Amino acid sequence: MGYYIAPRFLDKLAVHITKNFLKLPGVRVPVILGIHGRKGEGKTFQCQLVFEKMGIEVTNVSGGELESPDAGDPARLIRLRYRETAELIKVRGKMCVLMINDLDAGAGRFDEGTQYTVNTQLVNATLMNIADNPTDVQLPGSYDSTPLRRVPIIVTGNDFSTLYAPLIRDGRMEKFYWEPNRDDKVGIVKGIFEADGLSQKEVEQLVDTFVNQSIDFFSALRSRIYDEQIRNYIHQVGFERVSLSVVNSVEGPPEFKKPDFRLSHLIESGNFLVGEQKRVENSHLVDDYNRLNRGRNSDQFAPPAAVTPISQPSKDATQKAKTNGFSKEEISSPHLTLETQGQIRELLSQGYKISIEHVDERRFRTGSWQSCVHSHIDSESDAISNLESTLTEYSGEYVRLVGIDPKAKRRVVETIIHRPHGIN
Repeated sequence: MGYYIAPRFLDKLAVHITKNFLKLPGVRVPVILGIHGRKGEGKTFQCQLVFEKMGIEVTNVSGGELESPDAGDPARLIRLRYRETAELIKVRGKMCVLMINDLDAGAGRFDEGTQYTVNTQLVNATLMNIADNPTDVQLPGSYDSTPLRRVPIIVTGNDFSTLYAPLIRDGRMEKFYWEPNRDDKVGIVKGIFEADGLSQKEVEQLVDTFVNQSIDFFSALRSRIYDEQIRNYIHQVGFERVSLSVVNSVEGPPEFKKPDFRLSHLIESGNFLVGEQKRVENSHLVDDYNRLNRGRNSDQFAPPAAVTPISQPSKDATQKAKTNGFSKEEISSPHLTLETQGQIRELLSQGYKISIEHVDERRFRTGSWQSCVHSHIDSESDAISNLESTLTEYSGEYVRLVGIDPKAKRRVVETIIHRPHGIN
């Protein structure tokens, strides 16, 4: 099966890898190439195709290996794999690269629920050190003065804005945003269905029908076509005998005839997959559960309500805000500055959610902030009340307001609104 390699992808990787093996006078070449983009667009698979075409050997590190119960292990692993790859270049006499898949998943920080650990700091620091000194990478507890061969590093991820900013700066990491255009998609999808007899026109029509879907959608669609035959086979042999007939069978594994790969059948199955995606996107059961659970906890631990006299609202508290043609009473707080209250309203009006974090003076230097709320806040009254209680409870610590884009799942603003000793 002849898979398609996007020309832009091939060109970017080939230039970066080759440039790292050349000695260019007076030119500082970044060691790391960061390939980022939407999920399911074939970043890793395109890399594998390029490596195979260029005859490059790869040492792989997964983002899941960048955390450990023992501090320092992931950073040591990166250094060890880098040195092993440098030795491969020396022994094999050919190009080799170190590839770290899903770096943002292992070393990124997405929201207040992502813990920023010692290992995360060490991984970032290690990659920065390698980018600055690619021929002098030492293992903890030992020192070898012999210069290493320079090893290009390829990292993939979805959102590099979650990574430590000094790591992704120009000079250390070269960035490549991968978003396949229509021609790339048609070429890749044609390679997926090459053995199934789809014409160029049918492939183009299939891509245009599901124009907003990523590359992995079409691979999943081809797999789904086989479900009907497998279902018939299971009913034929019986559920009780499936295991014996498939695993270690005397007759050998079952053989299936070519499924129905007509364009109409593919579009029908594709619409079914799209429907499943929409059900997942529209089902926010965890939000409902957290909201219900938060309500129960607040009822359980809430102090007895104090009776307060009814007073006339102040002029500021009775100001009306026009929203979509309706009047909405603006909530005011005597404990928060007008600037902070205005920022809360501005974030919420743009569809963002709010979180609140605190940290003591010792952990402030390491950036180890802790969340004060169980979930993101989406109403002005909740934001103000939570912020007031946080300022009271953590008056001797730093407190900051965080704005979060729920669709992109990233932070849009981080503002410190209180410092120790009551400094606002």
